[in-house]
Amino acid sequence: MKKVFLILGAMACLSISYSQNFDDVIIQTTRVSDHIYMLEGSGGNIAVSIGEDGPLMVDSQYAPLSKKIRNAIDELSEKPVHILVNTHWHGDHVGGNENFGNTGAMIFAHDNVRKRMSKSQLMRAFSREIPASPEIARPVVTFSDEMSIKCNGEYLMLIHVDSAHTDGDALIYFPESDVLHMGDTYFNGRYPFIDLSSGGSIDGVISATEKALFVAGENTKIIPGHGALSNRNELKQYQDVLKNFRQSVKELIDQGKSLEEIKLLRPGKNSDAEYGTGFISPERFVEIVFESLTAN
Repeated sequence: MKKVFLILGAMACLSISYSQNFDDVIIQTTRVSDHIYMLEGSGGNIAVSIGEDGPLMVDSQYAPLSKKIRNAIDELSEKPVHILVNTHWHGDHVGGNENFGNTGAMIFAHDNVRKRMSKSQLMRAFSREIPASPEIARPVVTFSDEMSIKCNGEYLMLIHVDSAHTDGDALIYFPESDVLHMGDTYFNGRYPFIDLSSGGSIDGVISATEKALFVAGENTKIIPGHGALSNRNELKQYQDVLKNFRQSVKELIDQGKSLEEIKLLRPGKNSDAEYGTGFISPERFVEIVFESLTAN
């Protein structure tokens, strides 16, 4: 059943999206389990649970892509999106909330997601002020630590991880399907962006991977916030890279090295070639880790 969406501007999206031509974006659908799918387009990866209750969606990418996302979901179900869960507040994950909220989706997220979407936010990393989201786009059901939702024949767990990518991150786990959506606590195969101005930290991201590895088994399918569908072994490699990078920067800070000196010493020289080719360069990741470790 096709729905007509308002194609809203990307005012609430990250500044990196402004120059993108969304007309060229293709939504790719990958079957992850019996009734869970991963949708890739532009912005954060989406998970969709299909069943008798209607589609449950994790994250909504950018507003101009809502019609394309809805069309992709229409290939899987004739019902409208019933529930929308947000992993955090960034525009490449909540940009479509207003569109899906207007067609009846009930939105769930951590308490801090609603708080940040309810007033303007300064994203210091991009020197960009993000305006408050309209009420219809904000979560209507929030939680502080953990909660569970029953939908499409199984319970899913929403697990808060504190001060990670932001201060409102949630891991979304489907135990029966054995699928874990990690939002932007996991950038598969690349250095992560950590939003320090939204309460994120390198130590929090590492702690989030610890919690995810505790939840995930050998056969768990892991949907990262960005990057290809993953698994426990790849997540462990990502965690090791973050731990080693953090430790190298910390040791150099303890030696009295300045930020510029640390950049020249390349603390990630063993991982830069593989992880430093994405959105966050090795130099930028040094800056993020340095600022996170010296913030207090």
